[in-house]
Amino acid sequence: MANLKEIRNRITSVSSTMQITSAMKMVSAAKLKKAQDAITAMRPYSDKLTELLQGLSASLDTDSGSAFAEERPLNNVLIVAITSNRGLCGAFNTNVLKQCAHLAGHVHNGKQVEFMAIGKKANDFLAKRYTVVANHSEIYDDLTFDKAAAIAEDLMERFTSGSYDRIEVVYNKFKNAATQIVMTEQFLPIVPMAGGENISADYVFEPSKKEIIAHLIPKSLKTQLYKGIRDSFASEHGARMTAMHKATDNATELRNQLKLTYNKARQAAITNEILEIVGGAEALNN
Repeated sequence: MANLKEIRNRITSVSSTMQITSAMKMVSAAKLKKAQDAITAMRPYSDKLTELLQGLSASLDTDSGSAFAEERPLNNVLIVAITSNRGLCGAFNTNVLKQCAHLAGHVHNGKQVEFMAIGKKANDFLAKRYTVVANHSEIYDDLTFDKAAAIAEDLMERFTSGSYDRIEVVYNKFKNAATQIVMTEQFLPIVPMAGGENISADYVFEPSKKEIIAHLIPKSLKTQLYKGIRDSFASEHGARMTAMHKATDNATELRNQLKLTYNKARQAAITNEILEIVGGAEALNN
């Protein structure tokens, strides 16, 4: 059994760790509320805008369709990996990176696959294994729509110039504080909605559908990317809060076990001292 000093040192160490994880849990919980409110308010608008755009794109003739909906032979693929800048959030980053590796090694096997990293963890992992064309980890310093829009404009330019035949986005979708769903969404070309050719019966267009689409597409794509980053941002804080909650519980349980061990060792030491005193007294009497 370890001596009393070693056990006391371990109790102090575990208690310090518990204080750190508890503080990190409270910080993430505070940030999660704001991030959750932001993505919850934004998601209906983004989903409806995407639905409208897909329906309009499907209702256009092929010859008059947008360059953003152009289907080309799939040779070059760009995958946008959205992770966090920091760790200590469980499997949050690992799940996204595993999906990226799966896409590159299996789904798009034989194709030229490159990555764009949004988040330091994605850049650190992917840069060692694949080609990373850009890293936008700084976006989390001040997450705004304008910064996400600039990245979306870069992606649109890369697609329309023919550098890539498909662009996909991989991120964690926020469900609740304990659950994040890894999503793989096709960013470009735009996927027409099934049955979208009947959308004319639901809307009156002024000016033409083609002109509306020309204005809607950039706005919709910017919103779609911003929503993905916002989803990931909320998911990060939820995952970190959950991970730190579990770490705090584990540290508390370990500290209690160490205290029990310490009390047993202390009691054993006291008992031995009493036995030695009694033994010494008996020897003097004899």
